Amino acid sequence: MSIVASVKDGVLQQTTASSTSLSTEKSSSTNTVNKEDFLQLLVAQMKYQDPLEPTSNTEYVSQYATFSELEQMQNMNSNVSIQRASALVGENVYMKVTNSTTGNTDYVYGKVDYVQVENNKAYLSIKGSLYSIDDLDSIVDPDYMEAYEMAQDLVSRLAKLPTVANTTLSNKTEINELNTIYSDMNDYQKEFIASDAVTLLQSYVSKIKELEAAQAEKA
Repeated sequence: MSIVASVKDGVLQQTTASSTSLSTEKSSSTNTVNKEDFLQLLVAQMKYQDPLEPTSNTEYVSQYATFSELEQMQNMNSNVSIQRASALVGENVYMKVTNSTTGNTDYVYGKVDYVQVENNKAYLSIKGSLYSIDDLDSIVDPDYMEAYEMAQDLVSRLAKLPTVANTTLSNKTEINELNTIYSDMNDYQKEFIASDAVTLLQSYVSKIKELEAAQAEKA
């Protein structure tokens, strides 16, 4: 699931995404065959072929031509990847990587400072660490991230309150503060708050007003 997605009624809409960890990609790159390796294998094949049934020159040329075409395609893909990575400099992104120790999926959030190219592979520098461009999960708009974090904070604080029935005036400050935060949100930010959370907040506000009225009557 992508960590950043569209929001409907305070709920992130799920999408799928895949990635390869930086460590896995670097280790796998050492197992790939480059042009020099291929030529060495070709020479060895010619050197140790059965002299009674030698491979034809046409087959050798065909093998080399096939490898050259593959190499050109890989170079094109590499150039596209590098251009894509360069366009991300200055953007806020989420990287989806595999923890080499636990095997779990981790998310890294931050701004892309620069791009580094190693062995025709593009890596994004985020908070001093390098991540493969293939680990890119989401490009995050700053306004989106602000709204998302505000919603998470408000809902988290709501969850720490007692039930509405058990609410007392000792909770007044916190409830009023949460109500002010919600009231000051713009329409876009409010989309990140689920309707049931808004209803719950309103119930807390109403409860505080009832308690204040009861206290005033006693006075």
